[in-house]
Amino acid sequence: MHRLSRFAGLCLLFATAPQLRAATDPYLWLEQVDSPRAMQWVKAENARTTAVLENDPRYAGLYRDALNIAQSHDRIPMPAFLDGAIYNFWQDAQHVRGIWRRTTPDSYRSESPQWTTVLDLDALATHDAANWVYKGAEPSPDEKRVLLNLSDGGEDAVTVREFDPGRAGFPADGFNLPRSKQSIAWQDDSTLLVAREWHKGEVTASSYPYIVKRLRRGQSLDQAQEIFRGRRTDIEVDPLQLRDGAGHSAVLIQRGVTFFESEYYAVDGERVKKLALPRKLALQALVDGQLILTLAQDWAVNGRTLPQGSLVALDWDQALRAPDELKPELLYTPGPRENIEAAAATAHALLVTGYDNVRGRAFEFRRDAAGHWTRTRLDLPDNSSIGIVDADVHGHDAFLSVTGFLTPTSLWEFNAGAVRRIKTLPPQFDAARDTVEQFEATSTDGTRIPYFVVHPAGMKLDGSHPTILYAYGGFQVSETPSYSGTLGKLWLEKGGVFALANIRGGGEFGPAWHEAGLKTHRQRIYDDFASVARDLIARGITSTRRLGIEGGSNGGLLMGVEFTQHPGLWHAVDIQVPLLDMLRFEKIAAGSSWVGEYGSVSNPDEAAFLAKISPYNNIHRDTKYPLPLIWTTTKDDRVGPQHARKFAARLAGYGIPYLFYEVTEGGHGAGANLNEKAHTSALEYTYFAQRLMD
Repeated sequence: MHRLSRFAGLCLLFATAPQLRAATDPYLWLEQVDSPRAMQWVKAENARTTAVLENDPRYAGLYRDALNIAQSHDRIPMPAFLDGAIYNFWQDAQHVRGIWRRTTPDSYRSESPQWTTVLDLDALATHDAANWVYKGAEPSPDEKRVLLNLSDGGEDAVTVREFDPGRAGFPADGFNLPRSKQSIAWQDDSTLLVAREWHKGEVTASSYPYIVKRLRRGQSLDQAQEIFRGRRTDIEVDPLQLRDGAGHSAVLIQRGVTFFESEYYAVDGERVKKLALPRKLALQALVDGQLILTLAQDWAVNGRTLPQGSLVALDWDQALRAPDELKPELLYTPGPRENIEAAAATAHALLVTGYDNVRGRAFEFRRDAAGHWTRTRLDLPDNSSIGIVDADVHGHDAFLSVTGFLTPTSLWEFNAGAVRRIKTLPPQFDAARDTVEQFEATSTDGTRIPYFVVHPAGMKLDGSHPTILYAYGGFQVSETPSYSGTLGKLWLEKGGVFALANIRGGGEFGPAWHEAGLKTHRQRIYDDFASVARDLIARGITSTRRLGIEGGSNGGLLMGVEFTQHPGLWHAVDIQVPLLDMLRFEKIAAGSSWVGEYGSVSNPDEAAFLAKISPYNNIHRDTKYPLPLIWTTTKDDRVGPQHARKFAARLAGYGIPYLFYEVTEGGHGAGANLNEKAHTSALEYTYFAQRLMD
């Protein structure tokens, strides 16, 4: 940050700029999400954009292919363990919103599992006159019941209903919590810990709850007993529960002080105890009474320092007895080009996945009777992404997924240290002509930025190839190779090239890779992306005329910055559910929760930087821009549609061509059901075909 006196005047100017801009912003009316005037504007914009894209002769085929892939039965039904059975949430042409179903473990392993439907979401939506979107289920400790999270239209706010899968119904004595942004954990089979907006206005500035109450079966909401209160200045307060196969249960409250910093409290019966944990960490699992976590900062404890990025274990009983005197055990510290991505536990094994130079790895950790840990790498395919699908805390089984750009996703079963492939997705596109390479670009400060390119084998390096470059670059999210039938069928089969950039801000190389692009250091992220684009061009893979870029949410902000900072570097820019007005992002939807990532206009240095990079505030009348596609959803209560709307309106006001589309359902995504998502995908690939292939 610039703190020298010669910058004082500049910082003061930008500290007041947000207020001045807001007062003269002619498009503030578009921030009123559901106002008749705003929705009339959306309707007109949608009609104009669909006329351009849906009338393209390629659109019908692209939509048909996208819908066929989305509705295909040739998919792996991803499993979840519950009460000795295997459950799966499934969507297809007959079940647009989806069904929740179960089978036995033996049946699931067979080629054609025999499923029993326990909940039909389409039927429930019809009965309730609601556009239900399934947002997951939280099993009770005995796994006899679950809490279903149901969103009307895909928004983050959910209605929570207790459901009995064994009887396929909602029990008369079940919990039923009305719509709210809320998080819930079971304390026992008849008691919940609930964080929600208990009374109007009892939410943080980010619109999330900060008060936790204990709700017992049979009580109304107003009878719940408060057990913890955060502050309105917090990001969010969440109750959590982890269980293991030995009968241990860790019930905690996480107080999100900032987006990346939290305080942790143990709920021990009726008492709540603060744990002397570092603020930047991730809780992962509970196994054999050991609480497993990964560190996002160095932890100086008991005369030693546990390094950032490490995998650590805590004895939970000891933590309850002496919450101020924790005794962590270091299990593993990744190298400089490694990271730990996720962990899950079976009855006595800990599974850990991560990446080595963006290539997937999986390990089994076990603790012997003497308390010593061993680590064994699992024999899974190299050059792939590896993810944990689910693990049975009461048994010895777990499921992992293995995927790559051209390798259909496969499902592997783990049992007692051994892994075997049990299901493979049938190919959804012809990948025989393509290959994958990993390259590195050099960013403006000399940092090596890896990226993948999926392209036709033996292609001429003459710069003629239509190429889509994708990245995210934020919140420590790792972007890794994955199999997409939609990308393959709608783009690669047509001769297109796809590139994935592992820019800073993500988590590919651990917490430090993320922290390098925080707040006023964020220009590094944008420089990384532009450097990868230039490297693609320098290698002869593509050219400015044939290069398009895409990204969503934080990646949508990335697209907006690249659109305004380097308008001559690409010919297509797909800006998805984006943040774009960085001088008002804290006042829109859940925006204030991301101050830890982006900074705040209340800080003069950060305000100066935000004013410099804010896409909405850096459009210029006299600049030639590529024609962008900007799309969002009305029911996005996380980022909000306001950013995309105002950006498009400002382009219109300056006479700069653009395309804008708003899905009226769907939350923070591409649509509320398979049909809407396929429609959005078809619009996008039609746009790329027009811009890069014509």
